[in-house]
Amino acid sequence: MSRLQTTPSATVGPYLAIGLTWEGGEFAVPPETPGAIWLRGTVFDGNGDPVADAMVETWQADPDGRFDHPDDPRGASRYPGFTGFGRAQTVPDGDYAICTLKPGRVPDGQGGLQAPHVDVSLFARGLLDRVVTRIYFADEAAANAEDAVLQGLPEDRRQTLLATPTDDGYRLDLYLQGERETVFFAV
Repeated sequence: MSRLQTTPSATVGPYLAIGLTWEGGEFAVPPETPGAIWLRGTVFDGNGDPVADAMVETWQADPDGRFDHPDDPRGASRYPGFTGFGRAQTVPDGDYAICTLKPGRVPDGQGGLQAPHVDVSLFARGLLDRVVTRIYFADEAAANAEDAVLQGLPEDRRQTLLATPTDDGYRLDLYLQGERETVFFAV
């Protein structure tokens, strides 16, 4: 009698460019939009090496804290061309870049407001599923101090989610493992 063997699990990469990315996906808003910023960084693996074949996907509210979705009870975004959604494949040195608008605060479901943030899904070789994190903004100290998600993390781990200002936006490197591992959330 022949016995069937379990096949190995597939990972979410490295074939992300086949159907998951598209030209212009890195633009959640056209770059000429007033207030447009770039979110940039590098994706690193557990050895500290750049990941050249990852994909960073973002979803966020607009500067007024509204989502570009018909179910948002506060109404549609007033920012022309803003989709709130971006996808960027990393380049050979592991860098990603997404052009967007800095988000506003959104309700936290408890009567308060979350700090401005961008939701991030990261897909890469070796992962059986995406990992999920957030990008917060280091220059939003007052809002960050009120954010239940950030305050629920040990202080030293919060730093892995704080993007620092640059000349044209913000930078946050993402670490899949290791000493500087980014905080990832179970969703």
